[in-house]
Amino acid sequence: MSDTIDSTTPKRDPLLLAAQGLLWFFIGVMSFALFFVALGTPAAAIFQDEILAEVAAEGVKAGPELIGALVALLASVSLFLGFAIYFLVLLLRIVRSVKEGDPFVEANAQRLSRMGWIALANQIAMIPVGAMALWLEEVAADATEFKADGDFGVSGEGLLLVLILFILARVFRKGTEMRDELEGTV
Repeated sequence: MSDTIDSTTPKRDPLLLAAQGLLWFFIGVMSFALFFVALGTPAAAIFQDEILAEVAAEGVKAGPELIGALVALLASVSLFLGFAIYFLVLLLRIVRSVKEGDPFVEANAQRLSRMGWIALANQIAMIPVGAMALWLEEVAADATEFKADGDFGVSGEGLLLVLILFILARVFRKGTEMRDELEGTV
């Protein structure tokens, strides 16, 4: 038996293992939430008469536009959760490639670029979704505990994330090119 470690064998890096575990946990939680929000979207449309009756019993004067806004908000949340899950799956694949010892591949550059576009779309889409949430809060202000904080839309942190992801995508592309050139010279 040899005491040398084969350099091609992936090492058990505790940070990467923890990252994988956390990513799987968040993917599971978001998938669970997505299931119920997606289930609630058509349910709100199907049971709109019951919802409007319950809202009217609470003293809120709202018409069918409330159901339309509620369905649109639930559909938007479903879409956000779906993209968040996809974002985390892409990140999980990057972590897996790092764990396997070969992160500088074109696939990771593409993943980072996709993650940047998802983050950018999320920033832009939060503006109308936030406005709709604020409108729902205003309509149901007398009857519910629902509070929207108004902190919707483009954020500095979100834009910084988008910038970092796009820059990292270029770094990974350049790293892939450099590795390919180095392998070609050997």
